[in-house]
Amino acid sequence: MNEDDIISSRRKFLKNMAYGSLLMAGGVGVANAKVKSIAPHTVLTSHSSHHKKRTHDTPLRRLFSNKPSYPSSRIEIPEIAELRNSPSHKMLAFHNTHTGDRLSLTYFEQGRYIKDALQEINLLFRDYHDGTVHPIDPALLDLLYDLKHTLEVRKPFHIVSGYRSPATNADLRKHSDGVAKNSLHMQGRAIDIRVEGLNTRIIRDAALAMQRGGVGYYGRSDFVHLDTGDVRTWSG
Repeated sequence: MNEDDIISSRRKFLKNMAYGSLLMAGGVGVANAKVKSIAPHTVLTSHSSHHKKRTHDTPLRRLFSNKPSYPSSRIEIPEIAELRNSPSHKMLAFHNTHTGDRLSLTYFEQGRYIKDALQEINLLFRDYHDGTVHPIDPALLDLLYDLKHTLEVRKPFHIVSGYRSPATNADLRKHSDGVAKNSLHMQGRAIDIRVEGLNTRIIRDAALAMQRGGVGYYGRSDFVHLDTGDVRTWSG
């Protein structure tokens, strides 16, 4: 996919984030709506019709500023021709249960994935064991977007596990039989989630009905695994 096919303007990105977050605000008045983002340089807050910028020096900011560059071949972004029937924009909200990071943003608009948004998502999904950041498959984000609308939920997806480095995956396999040797978590193509106040069986059933990839149900640990691999299901 050409660089021109991805919106990289930071100003455009902040506008998209504000728009997506206001949609999530639902019944909250526009004057009180806030963008929740882990963007390293700017947090945009809406007060009436004026916008103010605040800069924070946080560990996340320093980590994001030193983020690695990713080989474009590692994650394929769908061609624009395949997205003609997609919504004009797509937004998602997440809460990383291990780091406490929260993110609410528009990652797709007018037939294009937003480059800066994808990078923020990559950071949020990082391996919390060793801090490794890896590109997340845009198809996984689209799966989550469609699942959100299937479930008709506005609450963020709680991330139990996002990206896993090969070293982390190998270590986890030593302590659990439920960790696959060639886990799609290592490719940025899998996520383990839950939604506050929503029974994970409901999430599982909705994901199964979508027939979009792997669905694993872990009732005792209270999460659902989703991936963009072959359609299959299992329980752990």
